[in-house]
This record gives sequence, C-alpha cells and structure tokens, in this order.
Amino acid sequence: MKLQHFLAVATFGIAVAANAQIAGMNMPAAKASAPASTKLTEGIAQKVDAATGMVTLKHGPIENLGMPGMTMMFPVSDKKMLAGIKDGEQVRFRAENVKGTIVVTRIEVAR
Repeated sequence: MKLQHFLAVATFGIAVAANAQIAGMNMPAAKASAPASTKLTEGIAQKVDAATGMVTLKHGPIENLGMPGMTMMFPVSDKKMLAGIKDGEQVRFRAENVKGTIVVTRIEVAR
C-alpha cells in the first residue's frame, strides 16, 4: 500500500510540473528565454515611500514578467532610486523577479 501511495504522489508531482511548464509558469525557464532587453514599463507613481523603499505603481503590462497592467506596491532594489520621484508623477520602470519577489530595479521620471 505504501508503494502505491508513493507512486500516486510522484505521478501527481510530475503532472503538476509538466502542466506548469506547458502553461509558461516555470519562472526560471521564462526568464532564461526572455530577451536581455532593458525595455521600461510606463506607469504612475501612486505612492512613494523612500523610507521603506516601497513604491505603489499603476502600470501597464510588464512584458518581461508576463504581468498585465494593474496597480500594486513594489519594493525597490535601492531606496536611493526613489529620491526625486513624487506621488502622482509619470514614471518608466523596470521590474524583475528576484528570488521569487517582483522588485523594481530601475525607475525614472518620464520626460
């Protein structure tokens, strides 16, 4: 009976992993196949908190992450990037998956 249980669990795990890859949910594979571009996403800085290194962005699709447009809070890779960015300003930014967390790695006021 234990062998049957083990085989059932192993089969289920393989099926889940295969479905995730087919659905494009395998983040390392998606990252590896993504072009090494530095294309920036357009957005509006809804709330900037330089002290905590967090910024709430209303943004369009983030192509390199396959993320649709929405409003969400992001940590930044360096708090100094938020200096000079004010609430309500139009920005361009780059977000990346860093160890399972979506992090803004570049942000600038749109000119």
